[in-house]
Amino acid sequence: MSEATAASAQNQVPARPLRIVLAKVGLDGHDRGVKVVARALRDAGFEVIYTGLRQTPEMVVEAALQEDAEVIGLSLHSGAHMTLFPAVVAEIRRRGADDILVFGGGIVPEEDIVELKTQGVAEIFTPGAPLQSIIDWLRDRFPAR
Repeated sequence: MSEATAASAQNQVPARPLRIVLAKVGLDGHDRGVKVVARALRDAGFEVIYTGLRQTPEMVVEAALQEDAEVIGLSLHSGAHMTLFPAVVAEIRRRGADDILVFGGGIVPEEDIVELKTQGVAEIFTPGAPLQSIIDWLRDRFPAR
């Protein structure tokens, strides 16, 4: 390796892995799916912070800000997705953190998915979605990471 190539390699800072906060918002206690997703994302090279059960929208956004996350992934099976997912997006906007991307997963009817996307949720993955589809979607959104 030439001296110029070696100097250039030393000056390059490797990009840190994409940081994702995963959360269960509301009173939904079904956490097996989100834990499977967390592990798949971690195994794919992403940095994953799982906040646990019964988080409020404010708690989720605060965690994302504290952890310097680029993405929030929400999991919800209680049927409150039309209230809680938009509440997280609204809290992100209120806090001036519009650069944080939000995606969700759970039992969400197709017509609700369309509406949630108009309200700022970037993507919804429903039960049975291949884990690789979530990984691929994130890599497409953040190609350098």
